[in-house]
Amino acid sequence: MAMLAANHPNDPIDVLTGDWMSEANMTARATMKMAGGGDAYEPSFIEALEPALNDIARYGIKVAVNAGASDTALLAKVVTDLVATKRLSLKVAWISGDEVLPAVQRAQKEGRSDFTNICTGKLLADWNFTPVYAQAYLGGLGIAAAFSHGADIVICGRVSDASPVIGAAYCSYVCGGNFTGFKSLEEKGAGAGPGWSNLGFPIAEISSSGQVIITKNSGSAGALTTQTCTSQLLYEIQGPYYYNSDVTALLTSISFTQLAPNRVALHGVGADLPPPTTKIGLTAPGGYQAEVHWYPCGLDIGAKIRMLETQIRVLLQPHIQNFTLLQFQLLGLPAENPQTQNEATVDLRIVAQAPRAEDLSPGKFLRPCLDVIMQAFPGATPGLDLRLGFPRAVQEYYVTLLPHADIQHRVHLWDGSGLDIAPPRRTKVWPARQPSTPQSSVVARGEGVQGFGPTVHGPLGWIVHARSGDKGSNCNVGFWVRRGGDEWEWLRSLLSMEGVKELLGGEYKAGAKIVSEHLSLYTSPSLRVLFSGTPVLHSGTVLCVLVTLTAKTRRLVAWFAESELNRTGPTTILTQ
Repeated sequence: MAMLAANHPNDPIDVLTGDWMSEANMTARATMKMAGGGDAYEPSFIEALEPALNDIARYGIKVAVNAGASDTALLAKVVTDLVATKRLSLKVAWISGDEVLPAVQRAQKEGRSDFTNICTGKLLADWNFTPVYAQAYLGGLGIAAAFSHGADIVICGRVSDASPVIGAAYCSYVCGGNFTGFKSLEEKGAGAGPGWSNLGFPIAEISSSGQVIITKNSGSAGALTTQTCTSQLLYEIQGPYYYNSDVTALLTSISFTQLAPNRVALHGVGADLPPPTTKIGLTAPGGYQAEVHWYPCGLDIGAKIRMLETQIRVLLQPHIQNFTLLQFQLLGLPAENPQTQNEATVDLRIVAQAPRAEDLSPGKFLRPCLDVIMQAFPGATPGLDLRLGFPRAVQEYYVTLLPHADIQHRVHLWDGSGLDIAPPRRTKVWPARQPSTPQSSVVARGEGVQGFGPTVHGPLGWIVHARSGDKGSNCNVGFWVRRGGDEWEWLRSLLSMEGVKELLGGEYKAGAKIVSEHLSLYTSPSLRVLFSGTPVLHSGTVLCVLVTLTAKTRRLVAWFAESELNRTGPTTILTQ
């Protein structure tokens, strides 16, 4: 924030927005607040804001952030005190209404909603956990009202990602972060710095006519291209409709144009009425988790792991009936011809969950996992940092919908007065699932690929970009080619519904691992994107036992299975 504010003479931005919220810290801060364990806002916001405040005041920059988490009023007071300490005349407002557990309980008691989980389809009454906190995703009209009444800084709790600059392209990684073409950025440094450090911050230029241009702050590294914009667009959307409390964005005809280096125009976004509900997330205590790591090395990794698992399960047998989960996870594979010990070593992660901390006490989990050392495979080495072997609390997360009418959306101004934000007057009921492209319009994988010429076996990522994200326990991944024409037709031929399932390999299996059969496929010719949405994961980012938990499907992009790629077909094979 300080760099952007200080650079105002070169990049005259009007509003600084920041997104501090994810499902992981939503549940963490909610648990902290309910336990009375400390300030339940995001303290890193203060660290970012403090050095920027003088320039924010000097240049009249507005600020809107959701760093209030579960303690919005307290964070607003902290910011107000900080402004006073610096003797600045900035006005601070804050937004309430996102805390909705009483409204959920009241609606459930009155039978007005069964609160179906929008990820799993299950009912709240069938959830085996007791929610202690619930937050709604508020729209951006409260922020707009605060600014129109003179606020300089608006502190929010849970608002939707798009709410701080509603109608603008929200683009937190659009300058090159989380981009599968990251290797091309290595030489795009700023000054003497390497291109992978100090990636720029995105700036959305939005005109009164609705024209949108995405750029980045001058003097920064990274790149802003149609490719990085496509990557960011695919992050967390679930299909061609993007629902918000204020509007539904229609993405069926969206496209990007490169106007100049680091300047991209956005076209074709439509608008429709918002849904009558908004998404809410419920937090509940989910039990406890503990884990132990072993590091097999060298030959016969599979046999070594089978031996260790057999021995550990025998020692865990008196306690295992109290576990709700026990997994032995092999992370990585040794190099084919390792030149160092590190290249020959893998990580065996043993992870367990249970309802009570005493079920995972050291004597019931950690010790049995380590006591096999004298009878284990040759060279058996456990991890010596045992802190994860002790039980730690985990949270369960449930995603559902709540009518706007049940939410008391309110703006609190610096003078003690307030503004009530009315729910949208006109809404539209949208289908429960995003549309899926009929498979008759997607060429079956086995039929079309051979028509593009000879093939070579290799990773899909050699020639196709991808980006994925998650919402609750759902995930999505989008694939796109760099050019149109036969590249796009080739991608459609490769990735039919069956093709996506085949590339997912062992991860596509009902009730196991990552992905189940709730799979949809949507094609966007204007972006040359093929989008696969809503495979169901474990329990979202919080109770999920994958080692990659908060970025679950982003890792799907990293390992996506090998396939037959055309050697002389639509493009030269590059390792981008």
